[in-house]
Amino acid sequence: MNDDATPIDEETVLLSARVKALRQEHADIDAAIEALGDMPIPDQLLIARMKRRKLSLRDEIVKIEARILPDIIA
Repeated sequence: MNDDATPIDEETVLLSARVKALRQEHADIDAAIEALGDMPIPDQLLIARMKRRKLSLRDEIVKIEARILPDIIA
């Protein structure tokens, strides 16, 4: 085993998996919003709800990524 490699703890692995799942959901919602927007009469209320969900996912992703890679002030 390489002694120079930083050990990856279980929490980091779980958080990384969570970020991956959130990014996939974010992409899925983005595709759904685009598809709804292409409809002849788009459901603006549904689109607005999906956009709010997409923003909340982005916020959660940023928070988790901050836990994985915290800012280091030199």
